[in-house]
Amino acid sequence: MAIDGSDRRFPTGPLAVGSLIPRLTRPAFRKRSPAGAQLMADWAQIIGPALAAVTQPVRLAGGTLTLGCSGPVAVELQHLAPELISRINAHLGRTAVERLKFVQQAPAGTPVGGIPPRPVTLPADLEARLAALPPGDLRDALAKLARGVYRKP
Repeated sequence: MAIDGSDRRFPTGPLAVGSLIPRLTRPAFRKRSPAGAQLMADWAQIIGPALAAVTQPVRLAGGTLTLGCSGPVAVELQHLAPELISRINAHLGRTAVERLKFVQQAPAGTPVGGIPPRPVTLPADLEARLAALPPGDLRDALAKLARGVYRKP
């Protein structure tokens, strides 16, 4: 409402927050549909913890759900495809998935193998400063940061 009591809007005046939401969310929904976002959020509930540990939804587009999994798991999932599709659609409350596509990809959260990092010796003055801090998350985080900074390649 303008100062004079009229209900005019000025082009340079403040905007309603609701008018900005479509402009902000459109890029996100282009990348991930709302159904795809719901699938990613509820994946373990939909297919169960055993399959959720070895699979990961990657993309839902045009009725095709792309799942990331390792090769041997893909063969098993091909046999379970009709059941998985019906579970997914029942969870979403509509027919959003018609086909499954499998891509070779380790699920998120899979530990990457490798050589454990070597122990790092911190300078004595830094060790003293860390020891002077009260025990807790902050001190642990700073110590971890210091070990990362002083680690030699």
